[in-house]
Amino acid sequence: MKRHKYNPIITRADIPEIGPHLIDVSSVFNPGAIKFKDKYLLMLRVQNRGRETFLMTAESRDGIDFTINPKVVHFNGIEEVNEKIYHVYDPRITHIDDQYYIMVAIDMEDVCRLGLARTNNFEGYDFIGIVSGDDNRNGVLFPEKIGGKYMRLDRPNKSRLESGLTSGDSICLSESDDMIKWNTIGEVMQGRPHYWDERIGAGPPPVKTHEGWLLVYHGIATHFAGNNIYQAGVALLDLENPTVVLARSRYNILEPRESYELTGQVPNVVFPGGMIVDDYDADQFALPDSRALIYYGAADTCVGLLETKVGELVTACYEGRESGR
Repeated sequence: MKRHKYNPIITRADIPEIGPHLIDVSSVFNPGAIKFKDKYLLMLRVQNRGRETFLMTAESRDGIDFTINPKVVHFNGIEEVNEKIYHVYDPRITHIDDQYYIMVAIDMEDVCRLGLARTNNFEGYDFIGIVSGDDNRNGVLFPEKIGGKYMRLDRPNKSRLESGLTSGDSICLSESDDMIKWNTIGEVMQGRPHYWDERIGAGPPPVKTHEGWLLVYHGIATHFAGNNIYQAGVALLDLENPTVVLARSRYNILEPRESYELTGQVPNVVFPGGMIVDDYDADQFALPDSRALIYYGAADTCVGLLETKVGELVTACYEGRESGR
């Protein structure tokens, strides 16, 4: 993968001022991404100086030069949630049939849950509901049903850290008939202690290829004297049973190296959340030679862009001859 020469492609200076809350914002990062009406669309996580979180969209003709829409995204109906909501963030966008679904993390009292919204025009958004019961994060929808069921990757937060926060070290597969009630089918893959991906979570929604479901995921190395290092890797999951890992990269495919990745609100972070593949065949399999654009948060401060090809990501799954879990 290659970092784009104009990285970071979006910074806090690009966010239009919207009073009273979004004036001289602190950061913009962790975007979801989708192709919509021949435009590249990002949904951005924006933080103001009170560390309050807002979602905003940006559009581009080429996937590189973005214009930020000067309004805040609101999910109609989210105000009906009974519990207090502190933050809605880290959107992942999936196109299914004629709808675009946005899975988000929602911080509540002592817990993070998954929320789901939908739109067909990226102008109005309907909140479907809270779609996880326990502490959960990094939820991404598959772009089609498998075995007649909606499918989701997620990461249950079962580990209590020294900071008091919870995290997780495994990616799980869940299924649903209606996208509201979800049942966990099983574990897809675990973090690998002592290596680059000790704690893991799904990145962008999986991409269908003839080799399997292509998943870009983030991994966290936690064994560097208190400095967590967020990196990215890639795996292939079986098309019919995504709990089966066909191949998984031994090495990371992206790690913090540039100044905007090493320094910021949270140093040493690259966090992929959106991937747009340009070309598919008639059966909606991504073409190996297609350009793939991966959008990521850098140091929880700005947005970076990676350019690669689908075939190169598939090849990376086998790098180092590491396969399976």
